[in-house]
Amino acid sequence: MFSELFSLEVFLSSQLAKILTTKITSTDIRLNMDFFEFKNRISNLKKIELPGEAAHNKLAPSIRIQELKKIDFSEKRTNQAGVMAVFYPKYDETYFVLILRKTYKGVHSNQIGFPGGRVEKEDRDLAETALRETEEEVGIPMEKIEVIRGLSKLYIPPSNFWVHPFVGILEETPTLVPQESEVEDILEVKLEDFLDDNNFVTRNLSTSYMKNIDVPAFLLNDKVVWGATGMMLGELREMLQEIL
Repeated sequence: MFSELFSLEVFLSSQLAKILTTKITSTDIRLNMDFFEFKNRISNLKKIELPGEAAHNKLAPSIRIQELKKIDFSEKRTNQAGVMAVFYPKYDETYFVLILRKTYKGVHSNQIGFPGGRVEKEDRDLAETALRETEEEVGIPMEKIEVIRGLSKLYIPPSNFWVHPFVGILEETPTLVPQESEVEDILEVKLEDFLDDNNFVTRNLSTSYMKNIDVPAFLLNDKVVWGATGMMLGELREMLQEIL
């Protein structure tokens, strides 16, 4: 009898030790967050200082960093664009939209990016540009998106654009409709996948202006997302990790 009680005590003690030493990380909590909890926390982005260039450079190919250092913006006339990272609920989880652009004769042909585009004369500001373009490219009514805040602008050398990203939230699951003339496909990216460290990768790529170079990237929906979009996502990810 004594030996049985002693064995039971040892077993319970070992199980209690396992429970006490199990580490529940902030990553575990973030990866299991539903949209309601995300919505309650997303406004905290307004309180955070933008990481800016430091965050961008973590996702920038080395050749991009060197190229930007050589540019004298005081002597350069640039174009302006607004893009939108819009989060929404789907199956009680949180998603955001990226788009695959159509193949055409241009520097952003067949690239993955946020919905968005160049400033038009009727736009009151860059946030409205991002909202208008999001409605045009993926069909989300601009009046239904609450703009949370802007992120750090980013210069795109091949197209000579300053891109101004914004974060928005939509409280319903949208019916997404790709703009036939601009969008080849719509990618609905799960927040859980975006925050998963396993989807932060390095890939060897070649483009029209650089060959056989290792670049940091995100692997999202089986697509390699890098370059300017990757850099903007890098800043957004750092900020989300701070509030979630």
